[in-house]
Amino acid sequence: MSQTSLTRFLIEAQRAGQLNPELRLLIEVVARACKRISVAVGKGALGGVLGDAVAGDGGDSINVQGEAQKKLDVLSNEILLEANAWGGHLAACASEEMDHCQPVPDAFPRGNYLLVFDPLDGSSNIDVNVSVGTIFSVLRARDGGDVEDSHFLQAGREQVAAGYCIYGPSTMLVLTVGHGTHAFTLDREQGSFVLTRRDIQVPPATKEFAINMSNQRHWDVPMQAYVSDLLAGREGARGKDFNMRWVASMVADVHRILTRGGIFIYPWDRKDPSKPGKLRLMYEANPMAMLIEQAGGAATDGRRRILDIEPGELHQRVPVFLGSREEVDAATRYHLEHDARG
Repeated sequence: MSQTSLTRFLIEAQRAGQLNPELRLLIEVVARACKRISVAVGKGALGGVLGDAVAGDGGDSINVQGEAQKKLDVLSNEILLEANAWGGHLAACASEEMDHCQPVPDAFPRGNYLLVFDPLDGSSNIDVNVSVGTIFSVLRARDGGDVEDSHFLQAGREQVAAGYCIYGPSTMLVLTVGHGTHAFTLDREQGSFVLTRRDIQVPPATKEFAINMSNQRHWDVPMQAYVSDLLAGREGARGKDFNMRWVASMVADVHRILTRGGIFIYPWDRKDPSKPGKLRLMYEANPMAMLIEQAGGAATDGRRRILDIEPGELHQRVPVFLGSREEVDAATRYHLEHDARG
């Protein structure tokens, strides 16, 4: 049986009315950019891309989030911007690494879509050779006029496509255009992504959870109660034993959940109470929530569906609970019942 390439998959989806030619070309351009990033990641120290990026003053380069940028953060960002600048399918890009959105240069035609991306999620793991990835989201652009940051402030349910590329033992692209979640593996000899899992389904129940336990002392009351019951195992309120997994690379943790189930949690905590959460709504939470929901899972901020959150700013942060539906519902219930008790 012949293999289904990403291009063939997208053409068949276009014929089925699931996307238009412009969106198909946009996804193909993003996939090609991810191949270039995969090559850079794969070279590691041989490519001179490990370590922190250096600013013009000789100090560490700091992004809009106040975080030190890795060399590969900067390179990946540049690859995605350059690849998408001239194709005619985009009006503007927004990146976790940039303060504001970047409209398509005037020299090129303007398209009907907005691209949002985290160019290299989990980049702090690069130097220790742990899987990292690129996360992206596609929104519709407004008609006419100059593109501004406010044009990107659309709820996650408005996404027309979302995905991530994970750079691990193999490079994989996981994609949804609103009709299921599908995985493609990069065939390095052929140079193309090949469909390897169609219509991924996250198991509804799980015995695995992913969370940074070192922050436990900073968690709020319902979060403390929820994890305490998980750790109590079969003798506790949940009546079953749980295992904990934590890679500290969201792409890697979510990929494991899409593969075999589980719940990924990054809750609000008091370590920095001025921040409403750790993860970025536009660049991480929304695209991952769309992928998980299209695979039959669930995603909330502990109280409400992530895809229903109306963003107020481009770099907004939120708590994230996503994965197997029954477990996400349970974690959310702990928070809502605590709120109801006042």
